[in-house]
Order: sequence, then C-alpha cells, then structure tokens
Amino acid sequence: MPANEHTRTYDAVIVGGGHNGLVAAAYLARAGRSVLVLERLDHTGGAAISTRPFAGVDARLSRYSYLVSLLPQKIVRDLGLDFRVRSRTISSYTPAERDGRPTGLLVGGGEERTREAFARLTGGEREYQAWQRFYGMTTRVAERVFPTLTEPLPSRDGLRRRIDEETAWRTLFEEPIGVAVEENFTDDLVRGVVLTDALIGTFADAHDPSLAQNRCFLYHVIGGGTGAWDVPVGGMGALTDALAAAARSAGAVLATGHEAVRIATDGHTAEVTYRTADGEGVVAARHVLVNASPQELAGLTGDPTPEPAEGAQLKVNMLLTRLPRLRDPAVDPREAFAGTFHIAEGYRQLATAHAQAAAGELPAVPPSEIYCHSLTDPTILGPDLAERGYQTLTLFGLHTPARLFDRDNDAVREELLQSTLAQLDAHLAEPLTDCLATDADGRPCIEAKTPLDLERDLRLPGGNIFHRALSWPYAQEGTGRWGVETSHANVLLCGAGAVRGGGVSGVPGHNAAMAVLEATA
Repeated sequence: MPANEHTRTYDAVIVGGGHNGLVAAAYLARAGRSVLVLERLDHTGGAAISTRPFAGVDARLSRYSYLVSLLPQKIVRDLGLDFRVRSRTISSYTPAERDGRPTGLLVGGGEERTREAFARLTGGEREYQAWQRFYGMTTRVAERVFPTLTEPLPSRDGLRRRIDEETAWRTLFEEPIGVAVEENFTDDLVRGVVLTDALIGTFADAHDPSLAQNRCFLYHVIGGGTGAWDVPVGGMGALTDALAAAARSAGAVLATGHEAVRIATDGHTAEVTYRTADGEGVVAARHVLVNASPQELAGLTGDPTPEPAEGAQLKVNMLLTRLPRLRDPAVDPREAFAGTFHIAEGYRQLATAHAQAAAGELPAVPPSEIYCHSLTDPTILGPDLAERGYQTLTLFGLHTPARLFDRDNDAVREELLQSTLAQLDAHLAEPLTDCLATDADGRPCIEAKTPLDLERDLRLPGGNIFHRALSWPYAQEGTGRWGVETSHANVLLCGAGAVRGGGVSGVPGHNAAMAVLEATA
C-alpha cells in the first residue's frame, strides 16, 4: 500500500482477507464503492487456501477448509467467479465388523446399490426405508431454507411457515437430534452415520439440551438446497484466488502484511489503525467490515469480550503412494475413500468418546472421518504423482476439545494421531503407514493440526472452525436485519461468527456487503 494511503477515506475497509472478506470486497467494489482489505498475513484466503505442505512434493492440499456445500451459486454467478466443484460419486462408506467378519455400509453409486448395502449390513429393508424418509425430509427443509441465507433474516415464525412441515420443524429446531435418530433408526452404525453431521467441529452429545448439535446438523444438510458436499476443483485455494481476482478487477485494494490493531468509530465514520513491518498507519472509512472472530472484533473496538469459544477437532493431511487395501473384500478402496470414510463413528462409540472427552480424557476410541479429494479432482496432484497413483487423504477427528491439549499440545497431538490411525488400521488389510509417501527429506507426508494449532496459525478462537457456536438462521434479539450488525452502526461482522456464518459459504461476506449497500443507497 502506498505510504500516503492512510490519508485517504474509503467507503469500506475490510479487516481480514479470508474468503468472506473477499466476497464483501468484490460485491462492494463492483457496486462502485472504494474498498481496502487489510490482511495481516502475506497472502489472502484465511483458512480457505491450498498449499504444498510437504517439502519437494507437488501436491496442493486444501490444508484447512476442504469441502464446499454452503457456497450459494448466486455468489459465484454475481461475481463471475472462475470456480467449479465436482460431485463425489460416493456419499460415504463406514466399515464395521459383524459376526466376526469385516463388512460395512456403502452409501451412493445409485439407489439399488445403496439399498443392497443396507440389506447386506442390517439384514433387511427397514433401515434403508427409514434413511430414505429421513433424508427426504431434510432435503425438503434444505430446498426451503438455503435460499434464505442470502436474504434478510426471516423471523422464527416466518422460517417455520416457510418450512411448513411440523415434524421437520420439531426434529431439527426443537428436540435434540438424538431423539429423531433413535426414533427413526435401530442399527447402531446407521445411527452413528446420521449423527456425525451434527458433530463436525461441535463438541456436543446427541441429546445436548443447548441444541448446538442440531444447529450443526442443519447447516450440514441444507447446502445448495440438497445437502451435497462437493470437492473444489483445484483445491480450496482456487476459490479464494478467484475471489481475490474478482475483488482486484473491480478496483478493491488488497493490502497483505497489514495487521489491523484498532478500530475507532463514532457510528458515522471510523479510523482503522494498522501495523506493518515498517510501523503503524491509519486509514479512514465510512464502514468497517471485520472478517475475523467476535473475540477479535471486541479486541479491535475495545468492547466487552464475548464468551470463549472452543474447537473440538483434529485435522490431518496425508499423501499416499496408493490407497490401502480394505479388510472388507466387497468394496473397492477407490469407492470406499471416494466419499466420507467413517471411522469409529457408531452411535454408542460417539457417545462414549464425548463422555470421555467431557471428563478431561482423550477418547480411547477416537472417532474420525476421511476424504480422498484426489479421486474426485486429480488436478491437485502433479502429473507425475497422478500417473504413479498417488492419492491425498484428509482426516477430520471429532470430540477432541481444545482443553485436552492444554497440558502439552505436541505430546497429546502425537498420542491422538497414533490412536486415531490405529482405529483406521483396524479396518485395513495393511497398515496405513505402509502407504504413506515421503517428502524430499525422507519424512512421511503427514501433518496434524489440533485446535490449539489452528488458534495459533489462523487466530481461530480456541481453534473453533466456526469462530463460535453456530446460530439458528433466523432473527433473534440483537441479530439485526442481516445478521452481521454490531453495537456500532458502521462496523459489521462479516466472518464465520456472524449469524448464518460457518463453513466456506461467503454468506456473511455477501450479507455484510448488502447491509452496507442498503445503508448507503
């Protein structure tokens, strides 16, 4: 940024160059507003980036955020983004052992195959029919709720009328999701697969009275109006690269290496103090949009700090020379790993893991799930690696709250990683370590990130990937018209902690931009 840039007043200064900040910047700049984005790191993208984490290895991994569901096509079209996603051919595979033999549940590959997989596992039609009814209900809810995410917040009663299905409303919005899981399904493994969508990044029991698990479940089944989770072509960085290009081409200034340290506002105009390697500067703004956590916002404005947030996940990135063989001979590894590969996620296992973690112990049988993005999008691998059959794996562990790592983050990380991989190995015909690639220095291509690592690397409060507990997608006291408003009239929260934030969606960025345009029309 030019040395005299601090003398200029912008229509909008955006603090943080993550994907939501870039969405807001692109919308506002395209509407003719002058926009400055201040990003403390040397690159934009936040958690939605692609990197080559392994020395000398040509594999671009979605290092933190990794799948796309909640990004409205409206944003892609409005901003003219050169960005695509690909559907996964398989929804999920969950290995199990029944009567001393390896088996599992493969969901996807066509209705008949899925029906047969349910019958093979459960011995009948009941669970498959219940599955069809349950997800038919969530699809109807998705079709009605997802379009509202880029509209002004509906009232609770307004959203209820829009859904217009009392059983669905009670199931998702009023009763703990565990009630519906237990009423609809009898098989423990099937129950666990359903419940997992309520626990991604959320430390809660199936019957938690706060309904944090319900809010998590809702956002995981409404994406795109279908609930499908797709693979970003070129990795997650392809999205933020496209957003940065759209913002720049519209005239926004993206200043990396500029850390905002203070926001002073009287509700009409604001000044943002920033720090660079060369010292401090000040820039004026009519509106400030904060693409950071509510905790960070409070620190910048001097307002009271909100309740602490806590993340509860283990993120592991791997590169393999080949996919491992499975103990279940009925399933090809290229199908088993093509969707979500569930590990130790039976219903009782999830409950036990939560209870152990709540008591301050690492889960003895840590639950997790794995995704192989390179099966769907081989472009993230260099041509040589792709030709030789290399594959990427992303593992996401559940029920590992940040508090468990306080005593010794490095030691607990390693202990948890080894016990998590042991649960995977129990369903493989060969150890996963036999399939791990090595980097240019001969080290295994595997990296693990705890909540404390994410807090350090990305400033996620407590390592919480949603910045705080997810909110219901309707208006409540203090939420404002768009869900991005704060106690300062010209300061908006456009990060994941906004109402209807969380995930790679761009929704808070879009909504904050709409709020500014409405206010200045």
